Amino acid sequence: MKIAVIDDYQDAFRKLDCYARLKGHEVIVYHDTEKDPVKLAGRLKDAEIVLLTQQRSRFPRALVERLPKLKLISQTGGNVAHIDVAACTERGVLVSGAGRGSSNATAELTWGLILSALRSIPYEVQRLKEGHWQSTLGEGLQGKVLGVYAYGKIGSVVARVGKAFEMRVTCFGREASTARAREAGFEVAGSREEFFASADVLTLHLPLNAETRGIVKRADLARMKPTALIVNTSRAPLIEEGALVEALKQGRPGRAAVDVYEDEPV
Repeated sequence: MKIAVIDDYQDAFRKLDCYARLKGHEVIVYHDTEKDPVKLAGRLKDAEIVLLTQQRSRFPRALVERLPKLKLISQTGGNVAHIDVAACTERGVLVSGAGRGSSNATAELTWGLILSALRSIPYEVQRLKEGHWQSTLGEGLQGKVLGVYAYGKIGSVVARVGKAFEMRVTCFGREASTARAREAGFEVAGSREEFFASADVLTLHLPLNAETRGIVKRADLARMKPTALIVNTSRAPLIEEGALVEALKQGRPGRAAVDVYEDEPV
């Protein structure tokens, strides 16, 4: 079988234990993202199996129809909003996703960004390299309000860590999400307006799909405190296009910590 692995920036795939099971197959691993769909089709034209790394590359109908040998699309996440599943079904292409992976990695990254931002860690590291000593005091978490949108697999881990830091954790989202939060003993915001206005740290943990694209509006950000921090480790388009940059320029919220962008890789 001819197998193509795309968007493996860190060359992680070949280091997995399971990689040895592909012995005898022709495997090509790409470490970059080809954003031109025609060029991507040319890259994958002989592939029978394509392995996607999360949602970095879109698979619209026009691309699927250019891959006559394709039999299977597999990916490392469970969200398939970036794949035209109907087109794959029509052409007999199976789509599979690993939807039961660990939530800890993203939750850990979320807290890494929160602590780095509030304690000015990247800034202080750079300042120390330049010969300066302790330019900022940093901010503590105890007693601050942590807003979690939404309380799912990742959001629940983030919320529990916030509780351990003695933060006041408030959750927001769909009814099923807030019901789980209540069952776990967490506070649920009385309204959307209250959720955004009260948070000292607000973190997004939603999948990106047609319903959630642009779900965080300019008006939501404008309600946040000038001292607040918004964190996005999910997908950039959850926030209305251009709204975050505008909001930061206006000073509400005062800070943002992200590892996602509208167009990746940056």
